[in-house]
Amino acid sequence: MTRDFFLFNLIFFCKFVKMSDMQKEKLRTVRKTKGYTQQELADVIPTDVSNYSRKESGGVSITQTEWQKLAKFLEVPVEEIYEEEEAKFIIENPVFTDNTGVNVGNNIATTNISNELSIEIIKTMQEYIGLLKEEINRLKK
Repeated sequence: MTRDFFLFNLIFFCKFVKMSDMQKEKLRTVRKTKGYTQQELADVIPTDVSNYSRKESGGVSITQTEWQKLAKFLEVPVEEIYEEEEAKFIIENPVFTDNTGVNVGNNIATTNISNELSIEIIKTMQEYIGLLKEEINRLKK
């Protein structure tokens, strides 16, 4: 499958695309090693413990400012706790599976997509949006 064909399928046939959770193991390890609770770190950024827990488990992203505040509080360099978000898409679509059987809506293909490819996908989608806008304007005339 060529890259362009993959991008085409991703744009036109995906029913559901979701960023998966990327756990922050380095942050969790340093927090536990230093004996801090999630509540104590939640107070630093400031947020509630439930939201902090989602940040640490990868359900909610951590901003650069929050990384800096956490590192300062933990008295470590940001690099010691920072983990980059990696795009991992869960795609519910039979186009991406090798299953030739009947589609009952449960076919899920999981793929890791690099940041470079993620940027390329975004650019392609933006170009397609531009083409759609042009087509809408043409049809309105």
